[in-house]
Amino acid sequence: MPKMKTKSAAKKRFSFTATGKVKSAQAGKRHGMIKRTIKFIRDARGTTVLSDADAKIVKKYMPYNR
Repeated sequence: MPKMKTKSAAKKRFSFTATGKVKSAQAGKRHGMIKRTIKFIRDARGTTVLSDADAKIVKKYMPYNR
């Protein structure tokens, strides 16, 4: 059997924690920051862990990064 391919878009956007959870950047920070509240900007710093439903989809895209 041939090897399964990793989706290039997924490997650029997501990484895994040591326990197997999926990390990603916070959404909603690319543009339009002038209209966002200061609280939103502060809370959206750094990275976040995806929900189980979303993580399940991402793990299909990255078969070897479990």
